[in-house]
Parts: sequence; C-alpha cells; structure tokens
Amino acid sequence: MLTIAVTGATGAQGGAAARAVLAAGHRVRALTRRPGTPAATALRDLGAEIRAAHFDDPASLDTALAGADALFAVTTPFSTGTGSDTGTEIRQGTALVDAAARARLGHVVLTSAAHADRGTGIPHYESKRVVEQHLRASGLPWTVIAPAAFMDNYASGWTLDGLRTGVFAWPMPAGRPLTLIPAADIGAFAALVLGRRDDFAGHRIDIASDALTPAQIAAALGTALGRPVTHRQVPLAEVRAHSADLAAMFAYFTDHGLDVDVTGLRRAYPEVGWHTFADWAHGRDWAALLGR
Repeated sequence: MLTIAVTGATGAQGGAAARAVLAAGHRVRALTRRPGTPAATALRDLGAEIRAAHFDDPASLDTALAGADALFAVTTPFSTGTGSDTGTEIRQGTALVDAAARARLGHVVLTSAAHADRGTGIPHYESKRVVEQHLRASGLPWTVIAPAAFMDNYASGWTLDGLRTGVFAWPMPAGRPLTLIPAADIGAFAALVLGRRDDFAGHRIDIASDALTPAQIAAALGTALGRPVTHRQVPLAEVRAHSADLAAMFAYFTDHGLDVDVTGLRRAYPEVGWHTFADWAHGRDWAALLGR
C-alpha cells in the first residue's frame, strides 16, 4: 500500500485522482489550501488524510509531502480569478517539483495537457510545458499524463448557458473532430500509473476517451437532455474578448486538432473503464444543472 499525496484534491482532476487512488487500496494525503471545504470533508469521509498546503509556502509543502511515496501533481493558471496567469502556474509548479525533490519522492505523476510538449503557442499549454521540463530535469522518477479536452467543461460556463436555449455554443466548426476525456478517466488512469511506477516512469502519455465533432457533441447532449440541441459556432473574436489564451487554444483545436490514440488506449488499458461522451452526458443531472 502506497501513501500518495494529491494536489488540487478538492478540484476536478485532483478529486478524481484521490477517489481512484483510494478505490485502488492506497492511502491518500489530500493537499488543499482550504481543508474545511465540503469537498475536503467528502474526501476525509472516504478515508483521505487532509493536509493544509500552499504552493507559495515551501514549508507547508515540505510538511505535507514528508513520508509520502508518490505525488499526483496538478497545476493551473486559472486559480487566481483573473483569467489565465501562466507565470503563477510556472512558479507554483516549479515550487511543487522542488518540494517533491526535497522529499525524495519515489514517483511524481504530473497532469499536463495533450500536445503541450509540441510548442502549440497556447499560453497555458506553454506554461505546462515549462513545468514538465522542470520535472524531467529534477532527477525524480516521473510520468506525465496529458489529457485532451475536458468533457466536464460541457456542463458549465457558456456551454451550460447555451443549453438552456437548446444551443451548443462552441468555438469550432461543426465537423472538426476533437478528442475528449472526463475527470473520472483522468483519475482512473492516474491511479493505474501510480500503482505501476516501473511500467510508466519516464513516459509522457497523451490520454483521451472519445473523439467527436461539435455536431456530434450537440446530438449527444440532445439525447441526454431529451430535447434537440443544435451547434452554433462561436466566433473566435468573442472568445478573444474574454481570453486571448482560450482563443489561442480553440484556434489550435480547429487548425491542428488534438490527435490522441483513443482506440489504442482503450485496448492497452481496459481497466481504466474509459467513458464515451454519451456515457458521460447520460451521467449528468441536467435538471439540476439547468435549474429546472
């Protein structure tokens, strides 16, 4: 049985990883800035140990990581409430890797983004690339898992607003495929990797569960909601007015796509229990999400 520290444990990816690691029979040490939140309490009820820690407080990281066997590391540029802050992601991601090195952890699994190692020019992919490079140079046994686009984003934000009127508003052409993954599958894959260090150390793996076009996503959402949903392509100028970073991401999705070998992943790692987009959509409580 391993003791695995998990950052971002009260968020989507970290929470999914913590639950999957617990289900696999390992101990979880959940690191969070807010140990009193409902999400932290829910993890504690599942058997996780909750530790207060902050990326900008090295002493708190040292205390939280002491005695752990491995780390599931999540970094984000979107935690400040002021849009994309890639400088903060690089600073905090570097500090986390340095703390893991001081603790001499046996394995660090970093979640990044599919294609972030390819020089995409997307600001928050480039910041993840810097953190990846720092981890590789740390001397620690490492694995990078790099998820494709998050299915979970289709149940929030402007997508959810559009669904209230039967519209799937998305800044891509109707026929351009995109690879997708839910947080649950990221967590399940992370638990697999953490439990099999010798098989995965030194590898970087792009991961996705399904590939659909926006038109197909709209149709699947309509089936899950029980009423028609049509795709509307949001102009990139509208996205850019909100976030130049996200506009660059959607331009990359349109011009290059996120090619991930979904079929190969399903064949190689069936124990993950990969979800199709239809699986994920049917698992949402749309009535509650849409407020009806």
